[in-house]
Amino acid sequence: MLSLSPSVTANTLSLKPNNPNDLFLITSPSFTNRRHSVKPISAIINPYSFKRQQPPPPPQQQVYQPFRPPPEPLPSEYGNLDLAAQIEILSNRLGAWYQYAPLISSLIRQGFSPPTIEETTGISGVEQNRLIVAAQVRDSLVQSNADPDILAAFETGGAELLYEIRLLSASQRVAAAHFLVENRCDGKAAQELARAMKDFPSRRGDKGWERFDYTLPGDCLSFMYYRQGREHRNPSEQRSLALEQALRVAETERAKNVVLEELQGSGEEKDEAEDGEGATRVPVVRLRIGEVAEASSVIVLPVCAEDEREVLEAPFECRSKGEFGVVVAEKGWRRWVVLPGWEPLVGLGKGGVVVSFADARALPWKANRWYKEEAILVVADRSNREVAADGGFYLVNGYGDAKGLKVERGSTLKEKGFTQSLGTVLLVVRPPKEEDDDQLSDEDWE
Repeated sequence: MLSLSPSVTANTLSLKPNNPNDLFLITSPSFTNRRHSVKPISAIINPYSFKRQQPPPPPQQQVYQPFRPPPEPLPSEYGNLDLAAQIEILSNRLGAWYQYAPLISSLIRQGFSPPTIEETTGISGVEQNRLIVAAQVRDSLVQSNADPDILAAFETGGAELLYEIRLLSASQRVAAAHFLVENRCDGKAAQELARAMKDFPSRRGDKGWERFDYTLPGDCLSFMYYRQGREHRNPSEQRSLALEQALRVAETERAKNVVLEELQGSGEEKDEAEDGEGATRVPVVRLRIGEVAEASSVIVLPVCAEDEREVLEAPFECRSKGEFGVVVAEKGWRRWVVLPGWEPLVGLGKGGVVVSFADARALPWKANRWYKEEAILVVADRSNREVAADGGFYLVNGYGDAKGLKVERGSTLKEKGFTQSLGTVLLVVRPPKEEDDDQLSDEDWE
């Protein structure tokens, strides 16, 4: 039997056994003066009697994660370099540019930001991106078994050229790189070449398109200059310069012949009406995707339906004002269109208007297949309404059984006694179009 010391208070228990070998027995104050028999205690710990401990909450995730480029294999000579050595190589441009370019990605993966790399190595953020991308393009040329002489041309420089052809497929890159080296192109020429090669498939159906070879970079570039030349008035210096440039870069004889025909005047687009009268002087162009964004100047014009009343009521004046070039019209209008500042539209003052047609059958030419498939925009100058030139084209209200507006030749209107029109037609615009041929196949993607 244990002898307990009754020094128990309401808040504390101080129980000390007289014999150190005795067990502690905890009692409440009401039991201190009572005699009790001590029974052995068998305690079994029930794990379910305790609350299940919840795992600690995960640390708060960082919303912004800095960009980490995918790992790139470093050249063998740079594989075991420490951080200080990598920075030294980039700072002093030690080695070939395509060899130390992967070190930039390595620094970014180690936590460096492009501004920090610029401060440390002197390589600007723009140049960092150019070097990384150009090195990847060069690797694709190596994997495509490009001519060693072509690769050797990019040993000491040329990153700006390879960067411009980054959006081309692997096979196109090889052909483009060969063209750039053979013609000693600069960065601007490389940019135009890549744009021409990407844009060529979407121009299917344009005049002369089938005469150029899509697999040859020179023909793609020639077609771009050829199309630009036909957008200028004939004759004009801009037209001649563009066509001469197209002739200079063309690679196939078929392409050279069609450009020569245009230069000599026989390549003008003939009227396709069955009577074969005259040649059209109105350019028919297809708007390229992104062309408005890339244009150095644009023009904003009101758009009308095929209705004479809307043409007459559309705003005559629309100009940009203030330091920000805010467009201000003389009155409100629901529909507007923004077009590049093509040469036929340069200098178009008051009276410019665009008529939207559901298809091209409103044109006075033979209805080809595409005429019924595509909507068109006809740009006209309302300040020049007199039917003067026999070979010119004019916007008129449909006469006879025809309803709505249409485009008619000057000679036809004169035969019918018309001397006035709703406006002189300046340009016909076809909508942007993406062809399936412009899509890269799975094996071409890098």
